[in-house]
Amino acid sequence: MADPGPSPLQPSAALQRILCGPSGLGTAGLHLGRRAEPPVIAESPEPPVPAEPGGPAEGTPIPGLYHHPVAPPDPVRVEEVSRRIKVWAVDEVQAYPPEWEDQFDGFSVGRYMVACHPDAPTVDHLMAATRLMVAENAVDDCYCEDHGGSPVGLGSRLLLAHTALDPLHTTQEYEPEWARSLQSDAPRRAYRSAMEYFNQLATPSQTDRYRHDMARLHLGYLAEAAWSETDHVPEVWEYLAMRQFNNFRPCPTITDTVGGYELPADLHAQPAMQRVIALAGNATTIVNDLYSYTKELKSPGKHLNLPVVIAEREAVSDRDAYLKAVEVHNDLMHGFENEAAALAADCPVPSVLRFLRGVAAWVDGNHYWHRTNTYRYSLPDFW
Repeated sequence: MADPGPSPLQPSAALQRILCGPSGLGTAGLHLGRRAEPPVIAESPEPPVPAEPGGPAEGTPIPGLYHHPVAPPDPVRVEEVSRRIKVWAVDEVQAYPPEWEDQFDGFSVGRYMVACHPDAPTVDHLMAATRLMVAENAVDDCYCEDHGGSPVGLGSRLLLAHTALDPLHTTQEYEPEWARSLQSDAPRRAYRSAMEYFNQLATPSQTDRYRHDMARLHLGYLAEAAWSETDHVPEVWEYLAMRQFNNFRPCPTITDTVGGYELPADLHAQPAMQRVIALAGNATTIVNDLYSYTKELKSPGKHLNLPVVIAEREAVSDRDAYLKAVEVHNDLMHGFENEAAALAADCPVPSVLRFLRGVAAWVDGNHYWHRTNTYRYSLPDFW
């Protein structure tokens, strides 16, 4: 594997600069005060500890996984976001039927988004991210996977749903039919409504950025669907290429909108920033592969994830494949942190530094949610 970079217990000086932020007049608002402890690599699983007396167990981090422990998200905000998102999902867009309520609650999306966006100035800003997250999951569940999804005809469904994010510009004769189509199923209703709320907080540049990242996501969905239709197991590098598109990138890329500021388009588009965002998205997505591994094994059919692909393509045991996938994640994390540190040193613009810290906070919050969501995830018995 690649050189892991700085020791997990000794972040580089440049990385520490990102986490601590700039000093001087007018910079107080750029500090997140987010990470609770130095990064760690968990060495062995420990019994999960209940979050509160009588509450659900919070789970344990994957042994060997490089990550940053974080402070628990603000419980007041978690409760309010959870309340509001359920009202939106049930009453405004009918995103799921009553029989899915336990799964919606178990997803704990309020805790997820509050953990990922510690610098959000208001609950309204958090709600912008939370609606988009729920809408993306509605598309994934209903079009692709758990609740009636299928690779057959996926391209058409995704294209029409994407017009809820990137509006159709057509003739007066045909526009009403398109507008009615946006109410025709839960994914399109959720996309349309979530994007309308997002537009109220975002600049035109930020909304266009988000649309492009969602197009990337949909392209990744289509690649995975094509492999599913032909029972193809890709090479490991091919799988990682697919996961660079079918990944969490749309979530951290809006960190400035949710934070109530804007990273200018020219700074967002610079290749170094694009590499940082891509590595963050790739690392957080492999976290999902690792924590959802046993969940996917129990599901019908063959689900591609990094351990499964490594096991088949490199002819190793399930255990060895899983442990190698942990190493791949760690390399991606070190790459993200090293590239972010270099960019912070080369371009110490306040909005760049704040955006880099926001992306780092999203990476940490994403791991926190996966680790603590024992309703959805459990670890394999490989240690």
